[in-house]
Amino acid sequence: MHFAPPAGRVGSGGQGRAVLETGREAAGGHAPRGGVPRRGGRDSHQACQDGAAGEGEGGAAGEATLLPRLLAAARERAPRVSFTVRPLDVDDAEHQLRRGDLDAFVATPVLTSHRTVRIPLFHERYVGMVAADHPRVRGESVTMPELEAEMHATVFGPSGHVVPRAVLASHGLLDRVAVDATRFSMLPYLLEQTDLIAVVPEYVGEVFTASHRVRLVRLPFDTEPIEVALYARHESSRSPSQRWLVRFMTEVLGERVSPAQLPPYADRVH
Repeated sequence: MHFAPPAGRVGSGGQGRAVLETGREAAGGHAPRGGVPRRGGRDSHQACQDGAAGEGEGGAAGEATLLPRLLAAARERAPRVSFTVRPLDVDDAEHQLRRGDLDAFVATPVLTSHRTVRIPLFHERYVGMVAADHPRVRGESVTMPELEAEMHATVFGPSGHVVPRAVLASHGLLDRVAVDATRFSMLPYLLEQTDLIAVVPEYVGEVFTASHRVRLVRLPFDTEPIEVALYARHESSRSPSQRWLVRFMTEVLGERVSPAQLPPYADRVH
């Protein structure tokens, strides 16, 4: 999820415009992204957002988990901001940030550049997700023999969230993949109608369980938690509106609203 400045300027007292671009995550997965407001008058901002999670959590993951929270907070603090969803290639996000095409974005891969700063927001674990009435996986956890016996759905391709597929590969389960989806948002629809199982970030899975006939199960092994982070220019290189945006996104998206969100490893650097 990322925020990018839209074309044109916001006139005094005019309505700000926030563009949410959801998108491609680099290898390693991405989580949601966030965006940047520009003051053009009272309560007016320009912003662009690409997101969640994914990875990262993937683009669709950010749409489901982070965008609603960000929009709800913006309606209270900057009610004239509006959002448009567009695709974004996270592989090029840092370059767009340096060029000024983006003001900020949220992703899960660790992207390194001396021109940008990475602000950790939270961690989340991976869990299994199955249909609520799955015929064989019925408890709160899935065993390794069950995982080996079931067919899997995973996310792979343009959205770039590669961790679930890598987890399956590390346990020799790639030959059990029946569906390679391109977006996390496709998974609950696939699972509630089939007996497939998928590996998903826990916070993303929690959101899906609220709106689909799916449930979460513990995996029979530990996985490395993914860290959702905000990327922006260094403090000294930000405009006043960009400073506002970074603070806004860090406060809203860094707030723990679920036990599935674990504290970040590192202290935040604003």
